[in-house]
Amino acid sequence: MALIRSNALPPKPWTDIFTDDTCIDRRKSQRTVPMKVLALGVGRTGTASLRVALERLGYLRCYHMMCASVENPPDCLMWHDALAAKYDGVGEFGREQWDQLLGDCQAVCDWPACAFAKELIEAYPNAKVILTTRDVDSWHASVMKTVHWRATDPEHRLVSHFSWAASMYYPMLNKFFATFFRGDFPNQGKQVYLDHVDEVRHLVPPERLLEYKISDGWGPLCEFLGEEVPDAQFPCGNDMAHFKKRCSTRNRRQMMNAALKACTVGGAVLLTGLAATMAFGRFSTR
Repeated sequence: MALIRSNALPPKPWTDIFTDDTCIDRRKSQRTVPMKVLALGVGRTGTASLRVALERLGYLRCYHMMCASVENPPDCLMWHDALAAKYDGVGEFGREQWDQLLGDCQAVCDWPACAFAKELIEAYPNAKVILTTRDVDSWHASVMKTVHWRATDPEHRLVSHFSWAASMYYPMLNKFFATFFRGDFPNQGKQVYLDHVDEVRHLVPPERLLEYKISDGWGPLCEFLGEEVPDAQFPCGNDMAHFKKRCSTRNRRQMMNAALKACTVGGAVLLTGLAATMAFGRFSTR
């Protein structure tokens, strides 16, 4: 009952050769490393750069939305189950399930994880918490042009009817926007952002919390985590242009996967029909 969607994980088609998606069933996983960092700022506050930074500091795998959207799509089913448990009261999602989903990670950031600030803080009380922030107006504009665009993209919706990966990611992404952002990101997004920042501030003792702007670079991050400052430039990634290009490319590759599957199935049907016709012809001439 706890993992309704995850229990219906479809097998990955062998025809999905134009994307590099994995098909790891997290239900069979468990925690292998301690969770050390919960970065609970919402997406588009520098979370992609923070992911790279934390991994450079030696934190074994930092979970980010891209882990589900473009790396291991079956994760989307577990996130969808988590959203349903929190917002709809359907099923259960507790420490056991978090350890399955995030068991090989020492850090987590971005969405949909930010929607579970309270749950993750309770599940991992010894982890340090980072709250990435940004000017709310520029943040809202950025989301409208990237992730909200992705959630409402007609092409993405179309692909989700045919693609193994998109059929898991697209519904989860829309479920996230419908719940966390109260079903109206354009009008409710800014208030949700402000409410979320206040919530995290009240959930975490000051000594465990770093409020952080990605432009602050290595200094405050390394001081908070007790790490040495790397002799390298702070990473920067996932700008709007790159985001849209990556998403459009993925749509095309998923369409190619679906087209190959259709051709394969169609060819098999044609060959079967041809074989049946030939067999019937031989039989009828006797």
